[in-house]
Amino acid sequence: MMDIAIMIEGQDGLTWQRWMRLARAVEDLGFAGLYRSDHFTNAAPPDKESLELWISLTWLASNTRRIEFGPLVSPVSFRNPVFTARIAAQVDDLSGGRLRLGLGAGWQEREHQNFGFDLLPPRERFVRFEEGLQVITRLLKSDTPVSFEGDYYRLYDAILLPRPQRPGGPPVVIGGNGVKLTLPLVACYADEWNAVLIPAEKFEELNRVVDTYLQENERDPASVRRTMMTGLRFGRSADELREQMKGRGADELRERGIIFGEPGQVKDQLARLEQAGVLRVMLQWLDLDGIDRLEALAKAVL
Repeated sequence: MMDIAIMIEGQDGLTWQRWMRLARAVEDLGFAGLYRSDHFTNAAPPDKESLELWISLTWLASNTRRIEFGPLVSPVSFRNPVFTARIAAQVDDLSGGRLRLGLGAGWQEREHQNFGFDLLPPRERFVRFEEGLQVITRLLKSDTPVSFEGDYYRLYDAILLPRPQRPGGPPVVIGGNGVKLTLPLVACYADEWNAVLIPAEKFEELNRVVDTYLQENERDPASVRRTMMTGLRFGRSADELREQMKGRGADELRERGIIFGEPGQVKDQLARLEQAGVLRVMLQWLDLDGIDRLEALAKAVL
């Protein structure tokens, strides 16, 4: 049976009050997990509140007991991967093994420029991303010191201590749909592939590509979990749904793989994702104050 989790955009006005309220609601209502983006600001003004990723996840690890959680995704362009591996292992331990470590190359130009991070051109960006994946996975999985010499990162007899309580550390999640750059990295380094904003038919197509890449890397396709992050436009009534769609037509949303509709329609679309092989769907919840609507969604789909 497909799990249903919630994903929020942390750069879109996330405050401590909102984060705590959302986390408790997601846990109490029975959703499988709570995920968040890792951005400093939006791709275009206005700038809004944005809690730091790892501080917010540390609080979550200590103040929930059941749900899984993690970044979707954390760019290696923001932090040295040594810090990411070290923090992730310890947050996972703190939570009792509930972190899913979502990693990405980075994409949003504005925040990189505003805060002085080097985004790099796409090809170089993915070279750096792969090096970051090598550093993170080797530090998490190796019980002996690790050395690594790359263009962007270096290790010399480095070992993470304390060792992760979960063997191999938290599962690594790689998000994206790119056949040439992203999916080959999934096949090499990921414990979970997270597709992003695509229809069920496209997911089925890319799922077969992931299987092929995994087999070429002599990995069992069943060893990599298949999930999806997608948008949601949910209305308890026709009028509320019309407001949530903000003038976008059904064909446009359907083409992008966004789930939309009243309770029965949303449930049917989720069933189609499950049929396509999605094991967990992370529904993008944009209304950070809409706890009553989140309760209605839980009642409809859980």
